[in-house]
Amino acid sequence: MKALTYQGPGKKGWVEKEKPDIQKPTDVIVRITKTTICGTDLHILKGDVPAVTEGRTLGHEGVGVVEEAGAAVRNFKKGDAVLISCITSCGSCPNCKRQLYSHCSDGGWILGHLIDGTQAEYVRIPHGDNSLYPIPEGSDEEALVMLSDIMPTGFEIGVLAGQVKPGDSIAIVGAGPVGMAVLLTAQFYSPGRIIMIDTDGARLEMARQFGATDTLTVGKDDVIASVMDMTNGLGVDVAIEAVGVPATFDTCQKIVSAGGNIANVGVHGTAVELHIEELWIKNINISMGLVNTNTTPMLMKTVQSGKVKPEQLITHRFKLDEIEQAYEVFGNASREKAMKVILAQ
Repeated sequence: MKALTYQGPGKKGWVEKEKPDIQKPTDVIVRITKTTICGTDLHILKGDVPAVTEGRTLGHEGVGVVEEAGAAVRNFKKGDAVLISCITSCGSCPNCKRQLYSHCSDGGWILGHLIDGTQAEYVRIPHGDNSLYPIPEGSDEEALVMLSDIMPTGFEIGVLAGQVKPGDSIAIVGAGPVGMAVLLTAQFYSPGRIIMIDTDGARLEMARQFGATDTLTVGKDDVIASVMDMTNGLGVDVAIEAVGVPATFDTCQKIVSAGGNIANVGVHGTAVELHIEELWIKNINISMGLVNTNTTPMLMKTVQSGKVKPEQLITHRFKLDEIEQAYEVFGNASREKAMKVILAQ
């Protein structure tokens, strides 16, 4: 089979690899029909994730068809259409019992990280019964690819952890795919004002189309002063960081109101400065984490009902064997006006 592999910092290749096979009776082999590229994959290619070794197949998102199921798999059989979760979970360890699937003792985020991932013609999914979801007939598979990672991440780590409530003023710092997922799912709770903050005018225009009430352009607008002006000098009830750099986290610290919440969704590779000397007296809650994907079944229902349309995030489509071109586009998102790409086999 063919797969996109990490070959050292700054290097990748669409290469021939051996097709995966069943290693444990709980494994499922899935033939990939659609997958995508995540910002985390770009971090890996830069060499920022040392646990990823040379030769690793990248990718942790996708949908496909069951090719083979291990003897202990009860919920899936050959030919079933499935959604692949970015988080692998055994379902029985102490953390899984608490729905902390991201900290499964025999799973967590392992696809495209510790084991071969989904940017290939086939992938092995450990603990298939707990790490795959059946796709109802007639579903939009492109929309469901967004449910592998970015939609539950934005919802769980941004909206739920940030405790968004009806009428709240919220600011989302970063209008990339995860920031947009926060925007789409925050509207479940009818916030009164949604301010999207980014450097990219095209992304901010897209955010307005998706429901942002206000947008601010970094480098053009005085972001801090503008947010305070919009909120009568109080700041926002919920500030959501969706980039993963010190400057955007600092923005959240400066614009959150007394009694407010800072929800950090972005993946940080370097330290940030925590202004606890200013935040403690404001009764601020700070949350962060890795997605557990425990909300995936609910999100699938909202997609099927048409209440949320994650397929709107897809800007480019490629064949799976055009994946290197897709990386070029996704890696130059501002120039290419790219949000999410779909790779289909």
